[in-house]
Amino acid sequence: MTRILSRATLSGALVPLVALAAILTLTSGGAVAQSQPPLKIGGILDMSSLYADITGPGSETAAKMAVEDFGGEVLGRKIEVLAADHLNKADLAANIARDMIDNQGVEMIYDVAASATALAAGEIAKARNKIIIFNGPGSVRLSNEACGPYTVHYVFDTYAQANTTGLAAVRSGLDTWFFLTADYAFGQDLEKDTTNVVVKSGGKVLGSVRHPLNTSDFSSFLLQAQASKAKVIGLANAGGDTINAIKQAAEFGLTKSGQRLSPLLAFVSDIDSVGLETAQGLLLAEAFYWDLNDETRAFTKRFMARTKRVPTSAQAGVYSSVTHYLNAVKTAGTTDPDAVMKVMRATPINDMFAKNGRIREDGRMVHDMYLFEVKKPSESKGRSDDYKLLATVPGNEAFQPLEMSRCPLVKH
Repeated sequence: MTRILSRATLSGALVPLVALAAILTLTSGGAVAQSQPPLKIGGILDMSSLYADITGPGSETAAKMAVEDFGGEVLGRKIEVLAADHLNKADLAANIARDMIDNQGVEMIYDVAASATALAAGEIAKARNKIIIFNGPGSVRLSNEACGPYTVHYVFDTYAQANTTGLAAVRSGLDTWFFLTADYAFGQDLEKDTTNVVVKSGGKVLGSVRHPLNTSDFSSFLLQAQASKAKVIGLANAGGDTINAIKQAAEFGLTKSGQRLSPLLAFVSDIDSVGLETAQGLLLAEAFYWDLNDETRAFTKRFMARTKRVPTSAQAGVYSSVTHYLNAVKTAGTTDPDAVMKVMRATPINDMFAKNGRIREDGRMVHDMYLFEVKKPSESKGRSDDYKLLATVPGNEAFQPLEMSRCPLVKH
């Protein structure tokens, strides 16, 4: 209306202007109440590099599935899932976290594949009092020195990987080790944690060599490992680096000469890439496997309908952790991080990913871990039918004991 008269017409009747103003005020107020801003969660992922198959688009899909299964909204707010590619650069991960929180209104950050990027993004979230849940990274520092009141380390860490794999290997007589280590936080932590397990169990570490992240040529590193005569060559790396190391070790004939390869962090996507002919006999630890039970198989069927591949443990962990977060928001009746974290810690996690999982005060989500052996080609029924379950390790045995925590939030 460009002009306001002393009386106005509404639905063919003359209504005093004051009454019309009141009606318009109530109507617009109702519209505002019904259009609250969306609740945004943001994934900081490796969409295009060596961890893309482990997390990447699959983690974004898992987060969206969790939101859809939850109902798409909470506390009257639509839930939006954002995702960004950190290109495996820590400074970029920090910038993305800063932009998501400061400019895009993100309330929770999920996944943050890779440890260096996770450590960087974690500091941003900590400074802004925002919840951040790590699914893809493994550095045990995330629930130790780098812990925070709103930080959750959900799927695995270097301590649990080392404890599950290293202990079983030494007990079976594979008691001398040489490490090929990715030269960044995750690889260094994985080597250190596995070394501690090997030595404590009566084994010896004969040496190690560090390689650049995302290298294509492992020849010089494998020659040093071969010359060490160690019974086990521990691969303290992940993703494309693990795949290339396993393939090139086979070309060098390391396993045929009697040495065993132990990928200290491997995913079913890695084994698919390598192939069972090359990977058979590998011992590895995982937090999840798609073919464990009816629940894991049902989730996998739905996930595969969208992605055409089975979920990794990191991707299954994204689905579980996003669901756990949304349930906590609903129960708390708010997105306030203190209230939400209180509910998340108090509520056991029982779903296709974990049974009786729990989040400790250091942010570590404790759950069972699994020791697998990679099948021979003759034992597999098809693609991704890769593992034989050797042992289930209870969470309180697999993960670092709370009394050993270096997290400043833990009172000793």
